Amino acid sequence: MCRNIKTLFNFDPPVTEEEIRAASLQFVRKLSGFNKPSKANEAAFLAAVDEVAAVARKLLHSLETNAPPRNREEEAAKARARAAQRFVLAR
Repeated sequence: MCRNIKTLFNFDPPVTEEEIRAASLQFVRKLSGFNKPSKANEAAFLAAVDEVAAVARKLLHSLETNAPPRNREEEAAKARARAAQRFVLAR
């Protein structure tokens, strides 16, 4: 899975449209192999991003959980700690 695509469900504050769009863009980039599509593929690429974002938005709004919302800053700190550990071990 692409490391740049972050979990968006069950956070406080809730996911934003920008976060959904960014994750959708990363997903389409991964699938297509294009970081930036050619002019010939740009319309299809952007349409795919819009469609993935719409489906992701629908999914995120339809999910339910009894777990308390996660704190974004705490989760980011945990991710930084995991990354620091991973890079220390890789040396």
